[in-house]
Amino acid sequence: MTAPPTRGPGPLDGLLVLDFSRVLSGPHCGRMLADLGADVIKVEPPEGDMTRYSFPRVNSIATYFAQQNCGKRNISLDLKQPRAVDLLRTMAQRSDVVLENFRPGVMDRIGLGYGELSADNQRLVYASITGYGQTGPWRDRRAYAPVVGAESGLTWVQGMARGATFTNDVISHGDVYASLECLAGILAALVQRARTGRGQHIDVSMTGTLLAINEHVHWELSDIEADGVVPSFRPGDYPVLTVADGQTVIVSGHPAERGTFERYVTAVGRADLVDDPRFADVAARLEHFEELLDELRTAAAPFADPEALESALAEHGLAMGVLRSVREVADSDWAREREAIVAVPDRGGGSIRIPNSPWQFSDADTGVRGQPAYRGEHNREVLGELCGLDGDELDALEAAGVISSRLPGRR
Repeated sequence: MTAPPTRGPGPLDGLLVLDFSRVLSGPHCGRMLADLGADVIKVEPPEGDMTRYSFPRVNSIATYFAQQNCGKRNISLDLKQPRAVDLLRTMAQRSDVVLENFRPGVMDRIGLGYGELSADNQRLVYASITGYGQTGPWRDRRAYAPVVGAESGLTWVQGMARGATFTNDVISHGDVYASLECLAGILAALVQRARTGRGQHIDVSMTGTLLAINEHVHWELSDIEADGVVPSFRPGDYPVLTVADGQTVIVSGHPAERGTFERYVTAVGRADLVDDPRFADVAARLEHFEELLDELRTAAAPFADPEALESALAEHGLAMGVLRSVREVADSDWAREREAIVAVPDRGGGSIRIPNSPWQFSDADTGVRGQPAYRGEHNREVLGELCGLDGDELDALEAAGVISSRLPGRR
């Protein structure tokens, strides 16, 4: 039997979070709060978070849902019923943080907006993640990661690096980056609350986030003439090389840059290319860039393995990494030593492997804790604890459909 990961107190021990979010941006932020030691209570409607229906799935637990929600307690209420809203308002009075990622106005219409909840709890930190923010002409548009990737210029930048071939990225950058920016905002608001005694509303937009994390925005907005100059830090041009044992590596550093070019050719044993007229200066190297890459590919091919090439490159200040699959890095000695992947219960005696949080504190215990919960699994525990309801009252709420659960073997 696989036991839930047990940990000592984290830096957010004692913090109570109501997590109304679903799918990815909010749930990922909520899981980070749980990994940091907060008591995160996920609030789901009777139909459940849509990721519960994703595949693969084991013992009625979707692995996608498990990765984003492990360690949270779970309650399920019908928010269309006034009694459910009243119960959540009671819980919010005792909460430190409310997290939601509905479109603007939805929580207000339900009766759980920042204005209503902060009136009863001035210390409440209320965080909202949306596609375009709580204000502005795009506020009411529907938005998911591929949409904001297109609207923010990120998909354009990636496509131009592929010769104007535009595709959606397989990673939901808009969701995940927004969740991390939201986490930073929540932690900052909690620090400010410690000084002032007051909470506040944090408004994070996915589109604004993708502009903020795009390190090339300055270049795209610049009117500087750049003929014969390599724009700094353009990793789309960095070499992809294959060595003798068939493994592929990626080297960091633009091979056309002044100084970096000399490092490359010397490291791979082709110092003679310094005198090649095709590569005489930056402008020439950019004009013959594909030829330069071909020379580097040819020179790297005889190296026995990635370790041999990395050793040669390191002598000249260049870093490289082996192209690995997720499973390969998860099974590596590095991942085991760093506890980068953890096994959590699949609720049937086995386990699901998911990524751990990346922090390692010297004086607190952080990381995945607990296990993925079924919908409504903690209804009675949480409502008894935070709302003072007894068994008869809980039975009545369940009979009226105010609360519900979906546990194995029952609907």
